[in-house]
Amino acid sequence: MSDNRIKQHPILPIVEKNEFVFYWNGKPLKAREGEVISSALFANDIRIFGHHPRDGSAQGIYCANGQCAKCTVIADGVPVKSCMTEVTEAMRVQSVEGLPDLPASDIDKKLHDIDTYKTQVLIVGGGPAGLSAAIQLGKNGIKTLIVDDKNELGGKLVLQTHKFFGSVEDSYAGTRGNDIGKMLAEKVANEPNIEVWTNSIALYIFSDKLAGIINKDKYRLVKPEIILNTAGAREKFLRFKGNTLAGIYGAGAFQTLVNRDLVKPTDRLFIVGGGNVGLIAGYHALQAGIEVVGLVEALPRCGGYKVHADKLKRLGVPIFTSHTIISANGDESISSVTISEIDRNFNPLTGTEKTFDCDTLLIAVGLEPVSEFAEEAEAAGIKVFAAGDALEIAEASSAMFNGKIVGLQIARDLGANIPEIPESWYEKAEILKSEPGEICIQKIPEEESGVIPIIHCLQEIPCNPCSTICPTNSIIIEGNPVMGLPYYKGSCIGCGKCVAICPGLAITLVDYRKDQDNPTVTLPYEVKNHKITEGDLIQADDINGNDLGKFMVTEIVDVKANNRTQLIRIRAAKAVAKKIVSFRIQNEKVSQLQNQIIYPDELKDDEMVCLCERVTAGEVRKLIRKGVTDLNQIKAITRAGMGPCGAKTCDFLIKQLFRQEGIKSNEVESNTRRPLFVEVPLGRFAGDSGGTDE
Repeated sequence: MSDNRIKQHPILPIVEKNEFVFYWNGKPLKAREGEVISSALFANDIRIFGHHPRDGSAQGIYCANGQCAKCTVIADGVPVKSCMTEVTEAMRVQSVEGLPDLPASDIDKKLHDIDTYKTQVLIVGGGPAGLSAAIQLGKNGIKTLIVDDKNELGGKLVLQTHKFFGSVEDSYAGTRGNDIGKMLAEKVANEPNIEVWTNSIALYIFSDKLAGIINKDKYRLVKPEIILNTAGAREKFLRFKGNTLAGIYGAGAFQTLVNRDLVKPTDRLFIVGGGNVGLIAGYHALQAGIEVVGLVEALPRCGGYKVHADKLKRLGVPIFTSHTIISANGDESISSVTISEIDRNFNPLTGTEKTFDCDTLLIAVGLEPVSEFAEEAEAAGIKVFAAGDALEIAEASSAMFNGKIVGLQIARDLGANIPEIPESWYEKAEILKSEPGEICIQKIPEEESGVIPIIHCLQEIPCNPCSTICPTNSIIIEGNPVMGLPYYKGSCIGCGKCVAICPGLAITLVDYRKDQDNPTVTLPYEVKNHKITEGDLIQADDINGNDLGKFMVTEIVDVKANNRTQLIRIRAAKAVAKKIVSFRIQNEKVSQLQNQIIYPDELKDDEMVCLCERVTAGEVRKLIRKGVTDLNQIKAITRAGMGPCGAKTCDFLIKQLFRQEGIKSNEVESNTRRPLFVEVPLGRFAGDSGGTDE
């Protein structure tokens, strides 16, 4: 059996952990201490975890965040979400085949007392916003409890190996996300007023103003004065032919496997969605040694930062804008994907179809806030705040700064003697969550002497590490010191600090001091598992990924001060030196088209909108056209939304169908939420900490 563990990574340390044996359908496999079942299975090249009871289709991972139930397995006789359940030695894990027979319960039927924990502030979610808020609350003497469902704090920061944008002063710009997560978690650990419950799930906010929490398998009640919802966001899904195949999952699941658990989940990846999430995931894939076949984006240009898209193109990943996915193809698992161009109304253009081989399809088509905690708290009469993606989808740099503001607001609300928050902070908060601006024309300095930094950042985005770190103050941002475009004006000493710190890898140095006609060009490089050595010939690219020729590597600077960014130096003719931005590492053959295009069948509206209950778009559309505008009625007729995920996936897709049918959102009656946000064994409420359903 294959070992799909990542053994070399350019950013993350490879730490050897104790191995032990567990059993998958009776077969012994090796797992590592501390990892969840799904990661252990992927490490052993098992990507299908069972088959759906309704149609027999393959089930695997999708969200890896406990929001869905596609990854359900039977562990020691109990149905569990494999992405949230730690594998233990000798554990017997079985695939779910149809409706399994479960063993009889053997737990103590006696009811146990449920304790109540009192705190001033309950923070639901230990990500960038929650941690930043907690730090401010702790500093001001506010008793605070953080509840997070993972085994370590940091939220999505744990999954981010790239350097962050934003402000150096306010959001650690230029520092890698996973390092920021560790720094924030350490600050929280040093605050005596903060208590942390990891591996804990917030279930519901009850009308008696108590929050139900599963704290390490034990059910507890929390009585807070104020609730801060920083639970983040969940990923949206997409309708297309074959969207139920195994091997189709979200960016969060992919990054969890690759960057948290160091498991290589795929050999050939295709990405749908050109926002920052999809673009960054593509870059992370390359760092993990995964071939990125391509990325498709429906809009005429990627919605994420241009520097993120440029990085992928320069490294050899094709980006197809004004394209959409037509179908995922395969039997149980995806084996290829078909895309096509689209017109202005997003309709596919016949004759433009392209089919690519791939074994995984990553869906990155947007996020929606996890807002249910805030809504239930308000309904119960508890004062509630929200921050980060739970309030508004934005970058983590924005979540951190807004979390800091909210923490101070809550502290003031609870009587802490602190001054009014300056108006300038709110202005900066708006800047940090700004959408990327228009793309400008590149202005390249005309000088051809000394050392000159060439700035390839052409879009206004919140980012200032280059101007902050320059020792001679030669990189200037005019106007807004965070949002403006940087330019060079001054005297460069060739230290390379700006090249190494730039989150977009969008600065190079051209050094004319040794050879006026063939200057030395310094390029940033972070995919060191694609090893480059002195003397290699590399294919240099311009800002758009166009080939500028092959050049020999003359020097590699790999020092600790550069935070795991290598500086690759080449000699190039002065006619092209200023145009060189990066070099290609992925062969064009990776993205070669299939000779035979796979066209989807003619059956319309058979895409699934409810993965749990296998309800198609056509079934729902028929009801809408009959005049049904109540999601509860649709649920009662089709069971869409009645599955274990609790409509977390299908709700968005069904509302999308209403919009397509011309029904306004205010005319649609929303689903009534089930009493709890996630599934819980009933025995927990009796005080049982085992796990058998009652």
